Amino acid sequence: MIVVLGSSGYVGSEFARYFETNGIDFQSVSRTQVDYTHRDTLIRFLREVKPDFLINTAGYTGKPNVDACEIFKADCLAGNAVLPGVIREACEATATTWGHVSSGCIYTGCRSDGGGFRETDPPNFCFRSGYCSFYSGSKALGEEILSGAIDCYIWRLRIPFDHHDSPRNYLSKVMRYNMLLDATNSISHLGEFANAAYRCWEKRVEPGIYHVTNPGRVTTRQVVELIKQTRHLDKTFRFFEDEEHFMRTAAKTPRSNCVLDSSKLLATGIELTPVTDAIERSLRAWQPMAMDEVRSPGPPS
Repeated sequence: MIVVLGSSGYVGSEFARYFETNGIDFQSVSRTQVDYTHRDTLIRFLREVKPDFLINTAGYTGKPNVDACEIFKADCLAGNAVLPGVIREACEATATTWGHVSSGCIYTGCRSDGGGFRETDPPNFCFRSGYCSFYSGSKALGEEILSGAIDCYIWRLRIPFDHHDSPRNYLSKVMRYNMLLDATNSISHLGEFANAAYRCWEKRVEPGIYHVTNPGRVTTRQVVELIKQTRHLDKTFRFFEDEEHFMRTAAKTPRSNCVLDSSKLLATGIELTPVTDAIERSLRAWQPMAMDEVRSPGPPS
C-alpha cells in the first residue's frame, strides 16, 4: 500500500488518478487527517499503517503563481524546506522507503557545454548562487536537507502539462496570455511524471535524484506554433522583448528557464515521450474547463 501526502494538490491529484486508474492500492493523506508536518505524529501514523512506500507531493507553490512566495516566505520555507526534513526523519525512523516531488527550477539556463543540467550539477538558481526566486531558493534548501537520505527518491518536476485544462497547466497558461516570454525549457507531462516516479519504486531502481522531464527541449514560440497547428487557435501572441522587459512589466520575481538532462532516468528503462510529441498528443486530446472554473493562472513560469 502506498501513502500519498498532499494528494489534493495539482501534482498529488495526478498520482491519485494514476493509482485509481491502474488499480494500485493507495491512501491519500491530508493534513486535516494526519498533521504530517509534525514528526512524531507522522511516525505514529506510519507505524500504524505500515505502508510499502510513501510519496510526498505536498509543498508550497504560491497562488496564483510563485510571486506569492515573495510575500508568504514563512509558509514557503515551511512547506518546501522544513517539511521534507520532517518526512525524512519519520521515514528513516520507521524504515519507510519514500519519494519526494522536487523541482528543476533550482537551475537556470543550461550547462556550459550547451547540454541540460545533470543530477550531479549543483543548483545555480538558489539562495547560495545569490540570484533566484524565493520559491526556487526554498526548493533547493529542501534538497539540501535530504542530502544523504536513506531509501529516498527525489524527482525533479519541471513545468507540468497534460490534456486537462487547468490554471496550473503550462499549456493552459500559454493559451490564456497575449504576452509571453520566449524561453527555452525542459517540461514534464504530468501523467508521465507520476508513472515514471511510481515505476522508480516498482522497478526498485537505485534511490537518488532523477530528472523526470520529457526528453528534449522546447521554446515558448515552438509551443505557440504547436497550439496554433493542433488547436487551430485564431489568436495573435506577442512576446516580451527580453527577460528584463518581462520582469519590469509582468513579474515580481525572476523565473527559472532551464534545460535538464533526463538520461539518468531513461537509462533505468523508464521511458518518456519526446517533448514535442507529448505536447502535441496533449493538445489533440484537450479537455477544456467549464467556464465557471476558469481562473487567472498568473504569468507562465
